[in-house]
Amino acid sequence: MAETQDDRSARAARVIDRLEQAMPDARIELDFRTDLELLVAVVLSAQARDVRVNQATPALFAAFPDADAYAAARPEDLWPHVRTLGLFRNKAKGIVAAARAIVEQHGGRVPRTREALEALPGVGRKTAGVVLVHLGAGNAFPVDTHVGRLARRLRFSRQEDPDRVERDLSALLPPERWGKAHQLLVWHGRRVCHARKPDCAACVVAQLCPEATAPTRGARPSSRPRASRRRARP
Repeated sequence: MAETQDDRSARAARVIDRLEQAMPDARIELDFRTDLELLVAVVLSAQARDVRVNQATPALFAAFPDADAYAAARPEDLWPHVRTLGLFRNKAKGIVAAARAIVEQHGGRVPRTREALEALPGVGRKTAGVVLVHLGAGNAFPVDTHVGRLARRLRFSRQEDPDRVERDLSALLPPERWGKAHQLLVWHGRRVCHARKPDCAACVVAQLCPEATAPTRGARPSSRPRASRRRARP
């Protein structure tokens, strides 16, 4: 029998409950102290590991302590601090452009609505959602590569487009659980449900995952070992 939407919602709630019990300390792994540092760190984290971002940002944050400092800079001024990160030229360009918009349109303060965040240059929907959640300014279910992969493995979504995956996930849980669920799925994806080789044996939600519980395709039932063809010596 096909799973109904209500059944899927109940299963999603159980998945998040188990992940939260297993990882009560799940949190964003980027280092930041201010709203602006959070925004910059999230922008830099695209296609880059958080640990690498955290290695780069202390000097960057010291050199550019506020939106005015970024807005007065050229993108090239940021390069020495971020060149170890992927796509650093585009990221530096986006950060400077976003800072100028923050100064000109928001009085130098990071806006606290998703619409305003998404309107900033260089800030996409996923980045805006992550910032919104960790500012405590609203509810969102940001979808990165980990969240998207787990959503499909858990059969909470069949979509590849992150916006459509977010729509499917958001329909399964109440808004107040979206942010925490996002972080739990990120941690689980990084630690257990890896892209190439998920560790289903160590997975606390394996019993709730169709990918983990379904039999392997093409698998044959085990049979008795064949008798040895070696003839007994007389």
